[in-house]
This record gives sequence, structure tokens and C-alpha cells, in this order.
Amino acid sequence: MNKLNVLILDDEKRFTEELTEFLQNSGFQVYETHTGPQGLAILKKQPIDLLILDVRLPGVDGLDILKEVKVKYPDTEVIVVSAHGDMDTVIKAMRLGAMDYLRKPFRHIDIRLAIERTEKFLLLQRRVKLVEERNSLISKNLEARIERHFIGASPKILEVLDLAMTAAEFQDTNVLITGESGTGKENIARIIHFASKRKDNLFCAVNSSAITDSLLESEFFGHKKGSFTGALIDKKGFFEISDQGTLFLDEIADMPLNLQAKMLRAIEEKKVTRVGDTKTIPTDFRIISATNHELDNLVDEKKFRLDLIHRLNTLHIHIPPLRDRPEDIEPLLKYFAEDFATKFNKPIAPIDKDVIPVLQCYDFPGNVRELKNLTERAIILSKGNPIGIKDFPLKTKSASASFSEVANLNLEENEVKLIRQALQNCGNNQNAAAKALGIQRMALARKMQKYNISLEYSKDRK
Repeated sequence: MNKLNVLILDDEKRFTEELTEFLQNSGFQVYETHTGPQGLAILKKQPIDLLILDVRLPGVDGLDILKEVKVKYPDTEVIVVSAHGDMDTVIKAMRLGAMDYLRKPFRHIDIRLAIERTEKFLLLQRRVKLVEERNSLISKNLEARIERHFIGASPKILEVLDLAMTAAEFQDTNVLITGESGTGKENIARIIHFASKRKDNLFCAVNSSAITDSLLESEFFGHKKGSFTGALIDKKGFFEISDQGTLFLDEIADMPLNLQAKMLRAIEEKKVTRVGDTKTIPTDFRIISATNHELDNLVDEKKFRLDLIHRLNTLHIHIPPLRDRPEDIEPLLKYFAEDFATKFNKPIAPIDKDVIPVLQCYDFPGNVRELKNLTERAIILSKGNPIGIKDFPLKTKSASASFSEVANLNLEENEVKLIRQALQNCGNNQNAAAKALGIQRMALARKMQKYNISLEYSKDRK
């Protein structure tokens, strides 16, 4: 274990000097100070493992310092010391999170034993944290480095996550991620990268449609100084800077054909040549690409190379739209609501019970991104009242458009169609379907029995 960083905060200079000398000789990195503000300033600048804190300090109660430290620096353990301690003070200190309490005067062996108890505790904490990170599907390190908006409990989304973790195990395998706009393709790409052995190297995200044609080759392959007007210095391209890391190509379908051939060669050989240069540069990158288009159709239209698809599509992950997994809406909504409430420093408003069933029947053309934006708006406009369906302005078809889709005016036939459609849209959730139809759950059950309507499940649902 590395040296513990110990901070002594006590107004008795003789005490701190003597204790500092003893702890330094015992192999600790020691800082000492004599006032509350000075101690807090050190904690802000320097990670401290252990704080030895006097209860009585000039102008401040040491227990107030303890309370602040445990809020701002929860990983810092505290040993409280005092020449005036009573049982009430001891109990209060322990309740506030102190690891130990020593009454002055104490022997060096006493503080040494107290620190050893703390040191063993810190070591245990670090071991537990390491095990958590190794065994977690998405480690805490990963959560901190990606926007973890890929939350859900549906079998479909769990299958996507399982495929992502499989892809992470094979760090050289190229992955193609498909799905509608807003489903979270880049988030899955980040999950794959940060769960793989490449996680400590660059994740380079490139939107293929955002680069002008004239700069595409230079951006991907780099250029040599003086190779064209404006090339003032040598520049590495995306392939080079992604060495040992991951190159994420978003909107891959928008890449022009003339660049696709060069891309294919670079992917096959893992070598690039900068514009204006003749020297080849080896680079070890992994390609993860994404698109919301049907690449096979683009191949038929001679807009995309079939051989490049084969290189990019070693492992294919398709993210289903949100409307096909309505059971994910509730956990996503709650996550977004809590996240935005924290971000905007607002109280977490309760969500009305009617919101989830209605949202589960909405088709969400913008997918998870649309749900996120709707939730952000609702939290911004909330005044502390429960969030209701009125806070979610959903894009619905007009009445005239819906009427024009009715093949005939037979009431019974259209009632059957509406019930079947509501059940389908709500993933066979009868409560949600009844809410969408504007009737009671028992009324829906009677109509289903009357028209002999049974629940239909897709083949992939178990």
C-alpha cells in the first residue's frame, strides 16, 4: 500500500510538531495546520487519507469541521482528539463519521494503533472498490466516463448490452451499430471501448457527415507540412491518433465513395500514409461504426462498398427503437428526472402515476433522445408539483390524419382495430392500453373477451 497522506489539524503547535515527527518517522506523508480554514484549504488541494482533528479549534467547533469533511471528502477517515472530551462529544463524533476518538494526552503507541486500525479499514475499502469495478457490468470508472443513458430492463436492451460486453472482450473486432436516430448508438460504442483493454487510450468519435469533402482525406489520414495551402505543420489524422484506442465512425453511410476505398485499405493493413507524404505509418486502432440507414440498400444504389461493409460488420449490434421496448421508458424517465433535478439544483419532483402508461403508448419518433429532452423541459418548468402528462407535449397525429386512415365507418371493426393497436403500442400492457383508449381496465378486459382478442407476443419475447 502507498504511503498514507495524514493531515493534523490542531491549534497546539507543540503537539502537531511532535506528532508530525513521529508519523514521518513511521513512514507517513504528513501535513499539519492549526486553524479550520487552513485545514479545509489543504483538503481542497491535496487528497488526504486520514485527518487527525482536534475538537476545540480557534473560532470553530471541530465537530463542524468533521461534518463538512464527511460531506465533501467522504473517503477521508477522521480520528478525533481532545483534552476536554466527554461522552456526549465522543458519541456525536462517532455519529458524524469519525473513525476513532483519543483523549489527550495519549501515547504515541495509542495513535499508532488507531492509525493502523484506520489503515486496515482504508485498505479493505480499496480492495472492495477494486472488486466492485472488476465484477461490475459497467464499472464505476466507466460510468464516470460515459453518459450512461443506456438504462433499461427489457429483454431487448439487455441483449444489446450483452452483445456490447461480448464485443468488449475482443478488442480488435470491428463492430457495426445500427438503429434509428436517438437510440444511443454512440453510448453503446463508448461502453464497448471503456469495457475493453483499450479503455486507457483514446476514444475518437468522428461524425462522417460533419467534415467537408475537401478535408476528409486530411482529417482521416493526416497531412505533411506544405502538402497543400494551409498545411502549416505536420498533422496526425484520426487513424493515427486512435492508435491503441477506438475510432468511432458515426453516420458512416454519409462517407463519400472515393474515401471508402482508402478507408478499406487502411482498415485491412493498419497502416496509413499522410497526404503529401510517401512514408507509411503503422497504427493499431479498432473501428466501431454506426448508421441509421440500411447499408444493403446503399450498396444496391452503388453508394456504399460491399467489401467495406464486410470489414466493418464483423459484429453487428442493432438497437431497437424505444417504442418496441416500452418497459424501458419508466427507468429512463426516472433516471433523467433525477439527473436533471440534480443538475439544475431543483428538488426531485414526484412523477404522476398517469404519466408512464401514456408515454408507453407514445411512439417516440426521436427515441431516447426525445424522452431525455422532454424530461429536461418538464424539470426546468416544474414548480415543485408532481410532474404530470401535461408537462410532456407529445407529437401526435392530427384527428383528420387519423380519420383518413380509417378504411370504413363500421364501429365494431374499428373498435377491434383500435384495441389491437393500443395493445401493440403498449407492449401488451393492458393498464397502459386502457389508459390510452380512455377506458377502465375492466372495460378493456370485457371488450377483449367480447371480440375474442388475445395478447400477441413477438417471437423473440420469452
